[in-house]
Amino acid sequence: MQTKGLTCFESGALQNRASQARALLSRCRLCPRNCGVDRLNGETGVCRTAEQAIVASFSPHFGEESVLVGSNGSGTVFFAGCNLTCCFCQNYDISHDVSGGAAVAPERIASIMLDLQQRGCHNINFVTPTHVVPQILDALLVAYQGGLRLPLVYNSSGYEAVDTLKLLDGVIDIYMPDFKFWNRISARTYAAAEDYPAVARKAVREMFRQVGDLQIDERGIAVQGLLIRHLLMPGALAETEAILSFIAGQISTSTYVNIMDQYRPCGRSSEYEELRNSIGPAHYRQALACAENAGLTRLDQRDLPSLLRRLGITL
Repeated sequence: MQTKGLTCFESGALQNRASQARALLSRCRLCPRNCGVDRLNGETGVCRTAEQAIVASFSPHFGEESVLVGSNGSGTVFFAGCNLTCCFCQNYDISHDVSGGAAVAPERIASIMLDLQQRGCHNINFVTPTHVVPQILDALLVAYQGGLRLPLVYNSSGYEAVDTLKLLDGVIDIYMPDFKFWNRISARTYAAAEDYPAVARKAVREMFRQVGDLQIDERGIAVQGLLIRHLLMPGALAETEAILSFIAGQISTSTYVNIMDQYRPCGRSSEYEELRNSIGPAHYRQALACAENAGLTRLDQRDLPSLLRRLGITL
C-alpha cells in the first residue's frame, strides 16, 4: 500500500502544498493562535519558532501505541516548541523551552526520516508538528526523492487550524490528536486557549474526513486513519465522558482511542491544587466505563511485557 504522501509527491501536488504553507509564515497564521509574526524574518510567536524547525530529539520509540510500535518502533521526531503550551505538559522542557533543540534545515529533517526508515521503524511520527507544517512539507520533498516510503503520523495536541490541515490532505496517513479539554474554562486556565474545545472538534472532524477510521495491516501495524488520544486529568472525569461521547456520536464508534492514565504533575502544575495529583486505577476504570457506555470498542491496549522485553527489562 503506497503512502498518501508519496502519491502526492509523485503527482507533483506536494510542491504546491509546501509553497502555500510556507507563505503562511510571513504573517504566521498556521494555527488558531494567529500570532501574525513574520517568522521568515526571525520573529517568533507562542511557539517560539522562527523560520527553521527546531528538533529536540529523534529515535525509534517503543512507548507509543501498540499499533504504531510493532516490532521495530515508531520513528519519532520531537519538535521543540508548541502552539498550545499546556501548563502541565509532560514534555514541558522542550515544549516551553526551545533552547535544548537544534534549528535545522529541511534537508536535515529529511535525513532524519531516512535514518529512521533505515533503522526499521514502521512509520515517521511527527511529535508536536502543528507550528512546523511548512518545514515538514519542505523536508518531505527531499525525503521522497531520497526514497522515503513509510506512513506519516501527525501527533498533535488537537489545537489545529482547519485550513492548515487541508494542506495536509493526501499527505498525512495517520492523524493522532490528543483531545485534551471539553470545558472552555479548563482550556483557558491550563493552556490560555479558551477556544480549544470548539477548535478541536472541528479539527478532529477534518482529520476523520481525510483518513477515516484506523486501518491496521496483517502485522498489526497502523497504515492509515484516525487515532485519538485522551490524557486523563485529575478531577476531570466529566470532561472525559463528554469527549468520548463526542467521538462516538459525531466521529465514529470505530474510532481507535487511547485513554491515557499517565498524567503526573509536571511543568507548572504545582500552581494549581487540583493538578497536584496523579491518576489512580479507579479513575482509569471509570474512564473505560465511559468509553464502553459511549459505544467505543477499539481501545489501545498496551502490551507491557513485550515493551519491557524490548527495553531489556526483566521482572
